Amino acid sequence: MFVTWGYRFRNSLMDKTDPRARWIFSLCFLFSIVQFWDIRFLLVFFALAAVWYAISRVTFHETRRAWTFVFFLMSMMIIVNTIITSGGAAGVVVGPGHPVFELNFQIPLVHREVSFVLTIERLWFALTQVVRILPISGIFLIIPFTMDPRLYGFTFKGLGFPDRFAFSMDLAFRYVPTLARDFSATLDAQKARGYEIERVEGGLITQVRRVAPLIIPVTMSSILGGEDMINAMDLRCFGLRARTWVYTTSYHWFDYLLIVFSVVMLVTSVVLSILGYGRFWVPPALIS
Repeated sequence: MFVTWGYRFRNSLMDKTDPRARWIFSLCFLFSIVQFWDIRFLLVFFALAAVWYAISRVTFHETRRAWTFVFFLMSMMIIVNTIITSGGAAGVVVGPGHPVFELNFQIPLVHREVSFVLTIERLWFALTQVVRILPISGIFLIIPFTMDPRLYGFTFKGLGFPDRFAFSMDLAFRYVPTLARDFSATLDAQKARGYEIERVEGGLITQVRRVAPLIIPVTMSSILGGEDMINAMDLRCFGLRARTWVYTTSYHWFDYLLIVFSVVMLVTSVVLSILGYGRFWVPPALIS
């Protein structure tokens, strides 16, 4: 039995939209927003993503774990790669900047002096990253919660991809919830045998050794399940000729309207970027 994300029909406008049109919009949105580092342009995409998210009628309760993971990655990337090391700002923030905090200290063992300078430009770049990452995350995060899992394969096939790629994407979308199901079943089975996950103590090596009764069965189950799927597909000569799909969709007028809007958005963004608009910008009043 296939396992899927927590999809349910919400009778929203997004449920009535062809999933192929939704993917075209999502990809055009992604390639459009990455053209800009100007927060004024990014706020337009932020508002567009907020409207798109509201149309889906997905609640925060349903996606709170996914958002927790997004915020964790975003925080680590911004704090470590932007504020501390300024590696993420390389090539975008030009010039020494206007410092707001300076720290100089010496490492005793190697007798090396380290200088840390935090500038207004770097802080504004961190804020710009947040405004840039959140819309992208919101656009793609709601897809598995609002897309009928029976249409995964046909959607990519309808976009012009070969059957192998379409079916691979179908399995990829189901992999994480399948892994979660296997982990839950393994945890319950090990608890029935007296395993206490709440009392895992000791150092890092000891903790890894103690959780082996969970990691090893889940990993082996995932590998064996993949091999069974490959063997079943080979026995049915999958990929030798064109396949048919049980569930199909058809475009409506609002799907064509969404596709046209997506293409116009992408073309406009690329043209503006070529003309030099949308580069990193800091409010002059903030610097003064």
